[in-house]
Amino acid sequence: MALSIIFIATISFGASFEDDLLKLSNAENFAQKESAINELSEVHKGDERLALAFSQMLNGNLYKSANGSLVYQDDSYIVDIATGEKTQTDEIDKITINNKLRTLLRSKLVMVNLASKDKYIRLSAAKELLINIDERDYALLYELLEKEGDKEIKKALGESLSILNAKFKTGDEQKEAIVALGESLSPAALQTLNELNETADIPYKQEITASIKKIENSKKIYSILETLYFGLSAGSILLLAAMGLAITFGVMRVINMAHGELIMLGAYTTYTIQQIMPNLIEYSVIIAIPAAFLVSALVGILIERLVLRHLYTRPLEALLATFGISLILQQLVRTIYSPLNKEVKTPEWMSGSFEINSILSLTYNRFYIIIFTLLVFAFTLFVLKKTSLGLKVRAVSQNRSMAQAMGVRTSFVDALTFGIGSGIAGVAGVALSQLTNVGPNLGQAYIVDSFMVVVFGGVGNLWGTLIGAFTLGEINKIIEPLSGAVLAKVIILVIVILFIRKHPRGLFPQKGRDAED
Repeated sequence: MALSIIFIATISFGASFEDDLLKLSNAENFAQKESAINELSEVHKGDERLALAFSQMLNGNLYKSANGSLVYQDDSYIVDIATGEKTQTDEIDKITINNKLRTLLRSKLVMVNLASKDKYIRLSAAKELLINIDERDYALLYELLEKEGDKEIKKALGESLSILNAKFKTGDEQKEAIVALGESLSPAALQTLNELNETADIPYKQEITASIKKIENSKKIYSILETLYFGLSAGSILLLAAMGLAITFGVMRVINMAHGELIMLGAYTTYTIQQIMPNLIEYSVIIAIPAAFLVSALVGILIERLVLRHLYTRPLEALLATFGISLILQQLVRTIYSPLNKEVKTPEWMSGSFEINSILSLTYNRFYIIIFTLLVFAFTLFVLKKTSLGLKVRAVSQNRSMAQAMGVRTSFVDALTFGIGSGIAGVAGVALSQLTNVGPNLGQAYIVDSFMVVVFGGVGNLWGTLIGAFTLGEINKIIEPLSGAVLAKVIILVIVILFIRKHPRGLFPQKGRDAED
């Protein structure tokens, strides 16, 4: 009764938000705080400052300043809720809450956000309402559905109404709600149907079973789509890692065991750029792409000029030499950066996910990596097919002796090709840094997979590498949930071995005078 009198008086005299906020600030006990929260949420539910106050209070970050205003801490500043002004005073007292107030705040915060002018805040609040829906929310739902103009938000609110009808209505209304929930994919809808299915005296068992089955079938379909998306992501990483190896292995027939460490150098380049330019995190990945390419390319050229060019006719010694180089590079990184893994921050534009529905959401970082990989592949293909350098590379890869007789400087082509292949490996490291922590052993996890992709697709054939990478990536993600990560790798290795026994030169065998070598 007292609360109603306060509410009527507030409306009558048109109290400001600042005046009503003081009631919460001056509340001396939990009961008074509860009263103030209820009053604020009724009178000022469309005010964004109220949502800020409730969220800060819920997080234990709401304080009373010396002049009585409510403030919250933001880094080294104290920000006034009502005015937004920042100060650096330390004379503040924390606004304490208990579990009852926390529950009330969560509920009221949803109601306040449902009145927001921002579509995305209202949508998030409508989805939150699904979790904490209550029979007392009928009037609110009807009011919101009448006012709301956005289709997506109305759909979420309609789902809440269907849940209430399925739980508390009878007859045709309950039956229609049960059928309608079969079109929903939210956990709240499935939970409601399961609870109803366990109720003994409910008359619509057949409709409930049909709706549950419909949701389960939809979940299976979207789960398959999510697996395929993760497979594309895994395949894109494999493609980036194997693309450089396909070029170098195809031209020089050298098994480069240091290829994984060139990927690692690209990842550490990204980390270093973020440490040097901490204020440019949003652009660090873009800056790191050419930087990582140059770093890994230069290291690759040094490896080719100082070591590999002396071992072209001795493949086993070249393998051992590159394995030794991989150990040297790992130890060098441990000495400079320490053996501990380093975290590379993900830019904000690559963070989060695109939510298609309650079951399926696609992470932005994986999406950007897939697009980036295809762009790198297209550019590499253009260089090899449409430039004079690409012509020379293909000539050397098909018949080194004939290319040399035609005046091609094969040693120059070898060095440049190895540099390009190593640079692409460095770019793969940039992409990997957005998916996992960066450490000295990062490249070791991809060296075997890279060789499998190259051999499976056909040595020296980029299209074969593309198809091989995405095929193995998809197979791995399909098998992994059933067998586990380790056994999935073993199964893929067995598949590749069996395939190579049948097709020794891979999916797309190289053509040329020495293609049989």
